[in-house]
Amino acid sequence: MYPNGTQALKNVSVKVSDGEFVFIVGESGAGKSTFLKLITCEERPTEGEVTIGTQKLSKLKRSDVPYLRRMMGMVFQDFRLINKMSVFENVAFAMHIVGASNREIRERVPHVLDLVNLRKKSRCHPHELSGGEQQRVSLARALVNKPQLILADEPTGNVDPALSFEIVDLLTQINNRGTTVLMVTHDHSLVKHFQRRVIEINNGTILSDSCISKSSVKEAEHG
Repeated sequence: MYPNGTQALKNVSVKVSDGEFVFIVGESGAGKSTFLKLITCEERPTEGEVTIGTQKLSKLKRSDVPYLRRMMGMVFQDFRLINKMSVFENVAFAMHIVGASNREIRERVPHVLDLVNLRKKSRCHPHELSGGEQQRVSLARALVNKPQLILADEPTGNVDPALSFEIVDLLTQINNRGTTVLMVTHDHSLVKHFQRRVIEINNGTILSDSCISKSSVKEAEHG
């Protein structure tokens, strides 16, 4: 519950297993962003518990929150790149924060830029890139510290529809390597196309929680 009395989430109980890809959908104000903020400890629950692995977040000291966040990668709708830094420097910055050595940075950053097909633009600055390219830089930054979990909050909101599929396809490839992905989206065409687990939040409660596979769709089509 927020200080103004708004109860963003009510009686929510969700378990996400290692290696899952989960879409979180719902109307604006439904509670999707609060769901992610509870995971990052940007918000704390007024009751109940949030657990990551064996760590109960209610027991986590505020000074330990940055260490929790190191196991996560964040991808935002507005990219949040540093304009005065090059592509390489934006991605490397995430490694500097966790104390990586210059040698580790020189080895890791080009590899991650290869994964998002941006190595040739490593010296460019954000203003020289398209929206889709900027989001791929954001994704590379989220990946560079080898997180166990990626939280993507409307990552396709500021890119063209065609590029939206490219971004989610990259997230899917990352997920296939074993990283857990939670993605908030309004784009039902993406949800339908990629056919992963979908949690729908409505007015702060879980309206539905379903796993859609290609085989189940085919079965439904054939009666």
